[in-house]
Order: sequence, then C-alpha cells, then structure tokens
Amino acid sequence: MLKRPALLWLLLPYVLYLGALPLVDRVHPTVLGLPFLFFWLLLATLLTPAGVHLARRSDRKRGRA
Repeated sequence: MLKRPALLWLLLPYVLYLGALPLVDRVHPTVLGLPFLFFWLLLATLLTPAGVHLARRSDRKRGRA
C-alpha cells in the first residue's frame, strides 16, 4: 500500500478523527470540563501536527528532502 514507512505517520489524523470516532462518541465522562468527544477532537487536532512532523523528520533522515 504505502511504499515508505514514514507515510504511516500521515495516517494518524484519519485514525484519530474517523476510525476512533464511533468509540468516543460520549457525553459522559468529562475530561478537563469538556465532554469526552470534544476532548478527543481537541487531542486529535493537537496530535496531527506531531504526526506530520514525525513523517517529515523520518523522510529527512533517509535523505528524501
């Protein structure tokens, strides 16, 4: 499917937003005062740039800038 393992990090947003969404669609419990679904979406939004950064960094290590 994917030729480079670094691209697997780019699947992180899809898994966080779409793959796990049916599992986290809950109002209770609340985390940090937010319903769990809102907390999950916030967490996914913050982790997406980290996944892109990891993909870019591993590409640069392999010399594919």
